[in-house]
Amino acid sequence: MRDLSGVFKAYDIRGVVGEQIDADLVRATGAGFARLVGGPTIVVGHDMRDSSPGLAEAFAEGAAGEGVDVINIGLASTDMLYYASGSLNLPGAMFTASHNPAKYNGIKLCRAGASPVGQDSGLTDIRRDVEAQTPSSGKTAAVETRDLLADYAVYLRKLVDLSGSRPLKIVVDAGNGMGGYTVPTVFEGLPIEIIPMYFELDGNFPNHEANPLDPKNIVDLQAKVVEVGADAGLAFDGDADRCFVVDELGQPVSPSAVTALVAVRELAKDPGGTVIHNLITSKAVPEIVAEHGGKPVRTRVGHSFIKEEMARTGAIFGGEHSAHYYFRDFWKADTGMLAALHVLAALGEQDGPLSALTREYNRYAASGEVNSTVADQADRLAAIKAEFGGRDGVELDELDGLTVQLPDGAWFNLRASNTEPLLRLNVEAADDAAVAALRDEVLAIVRA
Repeated sequence: MRDLSGVFKAYDIRGVVGEQIDADLVRATGAGFARLVGGPTIVVGHDMRDSSPGLAEAFAEGAAGEGVDVINIGLASTDMLYYASGSLNLPGAMFTASHNPAKYNGIKLCRAGASPVGQDSGLTDIRRDVEAQTPSSGKTAAVETRDLLADYAVYLRKLVDLSGSRPLKIVVDAGNGMGGYTVPTVFEGLPIEIIPMYFELDGNFPNHEANPLDPKNIVDLQAKVVEVGADAGLAFDGDADRCFVVDELGQPVSPSAVTALVAVRELAKDPGGTVIHNLITSKAVPEIVAEHGGKPVRTRVGHSFIKEEMARTGAIFGGEHSAHYYFRDFWKADTGMLAALHVLAALGEQDGPLSALTREYNRYAASGEVNSTVADQADRLAAIKAEFGGRDGVELDELDGLTVQLPDGAWFNLRASNTEPLLRLNVEAADDAAVAALRDEVLAIVRA
């Protein structure tokens, strides 16, 4: 029996093409997914990687061999696949490795209505099915192609009205990923001039990694925004489900500030609604949500936890520090494009620059994520807990790793990586000096 535990991850299937993932594995996975969902139809999309069309085709063959019809929407961003799954009420499969290098590919699976399939919600069953080499049923079903890009764009524009916006000039860095495919159609007809960067679809990522979370990958965007005098810049990751924002000065707008801004807009439509935020977003997010009459709910890091809480609470919106944004009106799924439209609508409704607009959502200084390689994660976490737990006025919680709240309002979270021997530290305090002091104090213990 083949062991696929290294390929079937917590939330998706991912690996090196030709070594860990090939057409035979994907064909068997398509059959296993078809058996899991039971048909009658599934929808499949893929990104711009060289390997993606062939793998998507093999997956469709496997599903069709189980008697399940397949709608292949071809090139798509991940949130476009979620749109297809939601609007058609069908299970779906998206072929992408997001921001990973060109040699990787993978599959994100969802049930009808874009409900996620993860380790505890079907992915383990599919893996066992594939490992056991369950024989095909030998049935045949239809595979049809359908273009949903225009429908996806119309749906997003219905959720955010930009018709009254002042004219805006926006630089968009697609990183040679799927934003280069979706942005022109989504923004067509809007009072927004798009200055494109790296819109050519190229899964080899010739200009920079399609991972805007790494500051080095938005340097070109920052320079271009200042050079052309743009009102803002947007950077998408490879599968265009995450969006990062840069203001007119070329400065990054933190995903926490975007979360707070979008939450305020969603609460204006649905007063008293619940907003989800993970525990390492800025504490400004729950403060601002509460100030606008909403109910903030704090969760662990990870999209499965956000989506579970969205479903449990009926939340209207959720945001993460990693620039994943989840909308009840988008089947509780994440879409960076919709968050970007909200930011641009807010900017276009008033005359000031984006830096002034977002200032009110930036209340504290933050370290960003600081990683430390350690020999024993549990031992170092215990050392931090022992050091800070005995101090007056300090509050500890272990919802996800260890969060330490200090009496002066500063806080930090220390979490173990699930896949590497790392501890991840995030610090927030009143100003940069306070952040640096607390960060260095914690790291001295972690790295001792």
